[in-house]
Amino acid sequence: MNQDGGCFGSVREEEEAAAAAERGPGVGKGAPGSLLLESKINPNTAYQKQQDTLIVWSEAENYDLALSFQEKAGCDEIWEKICQVQGKDPSVDITQDLVDESEEERFDDMSSPGLELPSCELSRLEEIAELVASSLPSPLRREKLALALENEGYIKKLLELFHVCEDLENIEGLHHLYEIIKGIFLLNRTALFEVMFSEECIMDVIGCLEYDPSLSQPRKHREFLTKTAKFKEVIPISDPELKQKIHQTYRVQYIQDMVLPTPSVFEENMLSTLHSFIFFNKVEIVGMLQEDEKFLTDLFAQLTDEATDEEKRQELVNFLKEFCAFSQTLQPQNRDAFFKTLSSMGILPALEVILDILLINLIIEHMICDTDPELGGAVQLMGLLRTLVDPENMLATANKTEKTEFLGFFYKHCMHVLTAPLLANTTEEKPSKDDFQTAQLLALVLELLTFCVEHHTYHIKNYIINKDILRRVLVLMASKHAFLALCALRFKRKIIGLKDEFYNRYIMKSFLFEPVVKAFLNNGSRYNLMNSAIIEMFEFIRVEDIKSLTAHVIENYWKALEDVDYVQTFKGLKLRFEQQRERQDNPKLDSMRSILRNHRYRRDARTLEDEEEMWFNTDDEDMEDGEAVVPPSDKTKNDEDIMEPISKFMERKKLKETEEKEVLLKTNLSGRQSPSFKLSLSSGTKTNLTSQSSATNLPGSPGSPGSPGSPGSPGSVSKSTSQTAAITTKGGLVGLVDYPDDDEEDDEDEDKEESLPLSKKAKLES
Repeated sequence: MNQDGGCFGSVREEEEAAAAAERGPGVGKGAPGSLLLESKINPNTAYQKQQDTLIVWSEAENYDLALSFQEKAGCDEIWEKICQVQGKDPSVDITQDLVDESEEERFDDMSSPGLELPSCELSRLEEIAELVASSLPSPLRREKLALALENEGYIKKLLELFHVCEDLENIEGLHHLYEIIKGIFLLNRTALFEVMFSEECIMDVIGCLEYDPSLSQPRKHREFLTKTAKFKEVIPISDPELKQKIHQTYRVQYIQDMVLPTPSVFEENMLSTLHSFIFFNKVEIVGMLQEDEKFLTDLFAQLTDEATDEEKRQELVNFLKEFCAFSQTLQPQNRDAFFKTLSSMGILPALEVILDILLINLIIEHMICDTDPELGGAVQLMGLLRTLVDPENMLATANKTEKTEFLGFFYKHCMHVLTAPLLANTTEEKPSKDDFQTAQLLALVLELLTFCVEHHTYHIKNYIINKDILRRVLVLMASKHAFLALCALRFKRKIIGLKDEFYNRYIMKSFLFEPVVKAFLNNGSRYNLMNSAIIEMFEFIRVEDIKSLTAHVIENYWKALEDVDYVQTFKGLKLRFEQQRERQDNPKLDSMRSILRNHRYRRDARTLEDEEEMWFNTDDEDMEDGEAVVPPSDKTKNDEDIMEPISKFMERKKLKETEEKEVLLKTNLSGRQSPSFKLSLSSGTKTNLTSQSSATNLPGSPGSPGSPGSPGSPGSVSKSTSQTAAITTKGGLVGLVDYPDDDEEDDEDEDKEESLPLSKKAKLES
């Protein structure tokens, strides 16, 4: 802030300062470097620095200014210049005392019995207004002013002058009364509010507040309250005190919301008592109505009476709505008692009569039809639905009838309403509507469905499989909105996480990994959340060794995934698949391997002792004559035993380097019974997928008899159109790719097998 002779300062854009003011010249926002605010730095003005980034001060009686800075450094720079002009130390947070009075005057104020008010006369209204304004900054003077107003009945005298000024059309006097009444509000005293909000005074108080000096024409608040706003007694209220309390609360709420100006930075905490006054009035109203049994009985009787006309019923419902809204002011224990009272009076049967459709469906429809671009209402309603369908919130009974009956009801009558926007938008291979608001709504629906998968077990399982919901959800993987595609993936991940074979068979039968693999390949080399989430899902299948899904993925999507080498997930899946197929082909070898694996990875002495018992404590009768018992860890193996597995490994490696493979994947777009792999692959991907109507079944191919993927083999997946693959190699040999690392492990096992004594082999195989 540059000073001109110590009198004026300015703030510019490059200082990262934003100037805010209610009105006045020289205030605005422009291009970088333009003038935002020009203000005179008066020597006696009290400037305050707040929260390291805010400077506030007042100019004239009704003109408050604030400078808000983005950075502390900018605030400190301007603050130092203000303090320099006023001759103050920049370390202070305020440059002047709010009330400039000497210690002697302060002592006199404390020792004096009270504040003497000017006589309440028309000619002294300006003096009274100045006294009120000067007392507000000092807590001590504010206290004395409030006591003087209470003791002398001063407020009623001021309201009498208000009538005189209106009759004489004394606008200047009315402006002074506005300032006086506004100042009395800022005293924040319940005793004064009791007088101002009484039946005889409240309309005159509102009248005084119509004459804001800053407005060219007075407001017409009294006209609105007496002519426009009408009080309707849907049920006659016999208690006059209750009726008066309802009127008072409405009018005070109107003053707070419509009449009083927005508090300035100095007044923000000066109306707390007004808020409390309204709050406790509402508490009293709820309590008085709750205790009036005749009133509530009549209310619910008319709501459920078929003879009640629609207009009357709507008024009753509006009253009940406002009544329940008031109950939010109650303490939790009182609120519970309130709703128990409503329940005993018959609120639920009354609501049933009111609603043409199920209440829960009404909630779902309001969520789906939320017009807010940010879906603020839909988010709240989704949270409510989640609470309703959470089994943890249902009564725990011996036979769990409430949970079973409610969930059965929900899936029969309500779930189709919840999934309607999802099903309507996923009829094709891509979402039919993909705007931001629709994507947000579908994300909310998926969030609730994912919650159901986790908590509703067989109810949601039957619904998903019978309605083919997962396939429709995975259409959203093609959305341009990443958050929606991730919601769809999260839904499938939650299903796979259950490791439920009913779900797994459904996924394999419908080839529901295809949209995920497409999304993975289309994502290309981008390292983002989509990439990580898809890899994590396949890694889960590998780590948890979900055999059916492993076989399905490798048999149908290996050619699309084999070039992914920056993680070992897919090669690990392939290894799992090959080990699984080897076990199926040779169950005895699998049994022996499990023993060897346990031997290799033994962890404690007891395990070692158990295995030694197995190997060494053998009856002589079980052994052939002349056979020597040699443990597999013995180093006395001959050269042939060592070299044989190595030669086998080299032979297979040579075959691997010379073989030429062509995998033909069968495609059926209409029936969805085989993968429809038309992938848009990112650059650098070497996958080339084609379709072929038929293929030759060869030994070892996924479609051949006895292979893991064939219908007749263990662990196979039943398909209406079996998946086949033709693999051609030089020399007439057929096989899958061998990896050196894998072979080393296999050969190590084979090596151990060869080294076993014959009697040990026979014992293991038996």
